[in-house]
Amino acid sequence: MAQQTLATRSLAVAKRIPVTLVLAGVLLLVGVLSSGLWRSFTGSELFPAVAYGLPALEAGRWWTPITGTFFVSAPWVYPAGIPLLAAMGFLEVRRGSRVAATTFGGGQLFSVLAASALLWAAAFLPWTWAQQQAAALDVGPSGGLFACLAAALALLPSPWRLRAWTVFLAVLAVSFFYYGSLPDLEHVLAVLLVLAIDRSLRPQRVSVREQRLVAFVVLCALGAVEILGYIAPMTGPFGSSAATAGSWIDVAVNTAVVLLVATALRRGRRWAWIVVMIYSALNLALVVLVVGVLLLSGVDGIEADVDADISSVVASSALWVVASVYFILVRAAFRARPRAALGDSPPPTVDDVKKELHATGGGTLSWMTTWDGMSYARFGRGVVAYQRRSGVALALGDPIGPPESRSDTVRRFVDRAETAGLAPCFFSAGAATLAAVPAGWRSIVVADDTVVDLPGLEFTGKAWGAVRTSLNRAEREGVTFRLSRLSDETWGVRQQLRAISESWVGDKGLPEMGFTLGTLHEASDPEVRVALAVSPAGDVDGFLSWLPVYGEGAIRGWTLDLMRRRDGGFGPVMEFLIGASARQFSAEGAEVMSLSGAPLAHEYAEDAGVIADLQTRMADLLEPVYGFASLHRFKQKFHPRYETMYLLYRDEADLTRIGGALTRAFLPHATIRQFAAAGVDLVRKDT
Repeated sequence: MAQQTLATRSLAVAKRIPVTLVLAGVLLLVGVLSSGLWRSFTGSELFPAVAYGLPALEAGRWWTPITGTFFVSAPWVYPAGIPLLAAMGFLEVRRGSRVAATTFGGGQLFSVLAASALLWAAAFLPWTWAQQQAAALDVGPSGGLFACLAAALALLPSPWRLRAWTVFLAVLAVSFFYYGSLPDLEHVLAVLLVLAIDRSLRPQRVSVREQRLVAFVVLCALGAVEILGYIAPMTGPFGSSAATAGSWIDVAVNTAVVLLVATALRRGRRWAWIVVMIYSALNLALVVLVVGVLLLSGVDGIEADVDADISSVVASSALWVVASVYFILVRAAFRARPRAALGDSPPPTVDDVKKELHATGGGTLSWMTTWDGMSYARFGRGVVAYQRRSGVALALGDPIGPPESRSDTVRRFVDRAETAGLAPCFFSAGAATLAAVPAGWRSIVVADDTVVDLPGLEFTGKAWGAVRTSLNRAEREGVTFRLSRLSDETWGVRQQLRAISESWVGDKGLPEMGFTLGTLHEASDPEVRVALAVSPAGDVDGFLSWLPVYGEGAIRGWTLDLMRRRDGGFGPVMEFLIGASARQFSAEGAEVMSLSGAPLAHEYAEDAGVIADLQTRMADLLEPVYGFASLHRFKQKFHPRYETMYLLYRDEADLTRIGGALTRAFLPHATIRQFAAAGVDLVRKDT
């Protein structure tokens, strides 16, 4: 059955790519008949009669651009051509057989005839390379296949289209300038034809972030090619050179430019772009000078005059000139002001944010945006709370403000962050923000918000046995519940809470976490309530802090933040505190009670992917320190419903920076020594 299904699918695919299959079949048949499949065809007596090139056309063999297409010069070319045939098949599936055939035939004929015409004209100059290639013959369908590959790249979605074009053009440029031969010239001409007709390479139309990323890759590639040109022999349009025959000073200078400037380009710094353009202008001047002298005396004459091998130097300069075209096209992307405010001026204050929360409400994490360390970007009435960490604009939760302004707020925040050279992302955002981010953004589930609906809540039935038992036991043992504010408690009670909290932190080896996890400092906010479990002797056995969740002009619920217990105190103190709080909130008319989400505690499906596997591994390692998974299981006793929280980001290229930003956001005061000690403990416990 499985074999039949595979055969059916293969037949269906074959019906969609007849032109590609016919070409592959003809190439194989000709390879068998000419013995080209197992030995070099260039030594065959038939080669001069079917091969194309300027000598064949001058001799009147007009048929060679067609006949030479179906012969291959060497056996290794057959497997090397498989990816090109696959690209042609992709083009045929997407655009149809007529387009694929036209692209292949047009690209092949144009590349052969245009190369012959260019070499005919260039051979009149004192240019050794042009004279050598003008006398060369070639066979093979590579010109047409390269045209099909270029047309296939144009069909890729953004941003992969620009990335693929960047890599493809870089390979073409390096192969031509450093190792140029007649086939390399044909490949360049075929691709230029597709670019001129299709016009799909428009770097100005992608995002600012994508333009900067490509600039970073291009500059790093130039540095790598610089080293390659120095250590490897080359034969190209600018002459031949032996290994290490170039100028090591030029290599060192170019590499230094890459190391100093590439990262700054990725962050959109204007000064880095200016440095690149100045250096490109110097390379352009060098190329113009060398070409001018070449027209008079040739490469050999130049090298004799300066007593040096300049081939690799000029090839490198030519690559810089080609790359400078891209940098000019995307010059507007390099105007980042990393310290500039991301929103409209003046930025809102904490009091402004609280006022907006009181008026329009927010999500279960919204009150955390009022904590210390947050910055605010305002767009009309919409506000995004964020932190700048490791080159990332790390937004917390959903935007604040009227729901109808959310999409516009998200879009403008992303644009401003990218303009400033920051990677924008949203941490612990809800489904509404997921729907508002730009198309193509990625998402990772980071937690499940555990929400208990309070209207009509009764702790009856077997499912609520643990909570009901804790309430009854507290009553028997004289443990009392008090819901108040930290500022209303006596100095003695506050000192007990501080001692309990410091004891809890001391056992972790790392300081208290931040960002979405508060401390007693955040609990001292007058709008935050604390729930206390007090023993008959007046000792605090445990406490919680509850953050307000506002609706339109009124509190509609509460979010759990701190959970601390005293060693040796009342056993089920947390069940008691949460249950008693829920009962009182319900009596006050609150709608929801959020037990918040435990980071890295989401339960993934088996096929969730590599990122989910990584998060699961991190959760297993951190469990002995912070107990996220056990906390998640504890909250299930209250039978909540789950609302998914996401990390929203542009693509996988940002994940490394986002990981560093989150680490610093959650542990802003941790030292390297503390990280190292905690890491050793984790490894020991894991093994």
